[in-house]
Amino acid sequence: MTEVQTETTPFWRFSLHFYRQTGVSDACIALQDECGVDVNLLLFLFWLASDGRLLTADEVRRLDEKVRSWRELTIVPIRDARRKLKGAATLLDPGKQEAFRNKVKAVELDAEKLQQEALYEFTKSGPLGKEAPPKDAARSNVDAYERATGGNFPKKAVAILIGGFESAL
Repeated sequence: MTEVQTETTPFWRFSLHFYRQTGVSDACIALQDECGVDVNLLLFLFWLASDGRLLTADEVRRLDEKVRSWRELTIVPIRDARRKLKGAATLLDPGKQEAFRNKVKAVELDAEKLQQEALYEFTKSGPLGKEAPPKDAARSNVDAYERATGGNFPKKAVAILIGGFESAL
């Protein structure tokens, strides 16, 4: 079996650091599960904000359109399979099933990393959005994503993300 070769980009390193901030992972998963947020796209918006880039809802919508096919083809079905395997009663020994679930989780992470690499490559075509102070850009980018989805993001989750972003700066 061959392993997917991925590179470590500045965006990936930012994501790992930001995701480890207190409460950020739980807030991201809550937004994903409750509002259909693409966590990688959300992290990308925060990464852009860390570089002082503010996007409009239309720009976020276009980014979402670019990643939608990959997300729907790979990430969502793999995540669903991983979640269904957790604690499911099957004919397999629970330890073997959990070992397999961990392999599925690793494949899911590879798919997410590939999406992040594609988003990072997209930035090489030129700066996205307009300049703004990072903290302002972060708040605005989350608001733009909320408007782009037509959703209503839970204020508590957004506050945790903003606080984590400010801590990560």
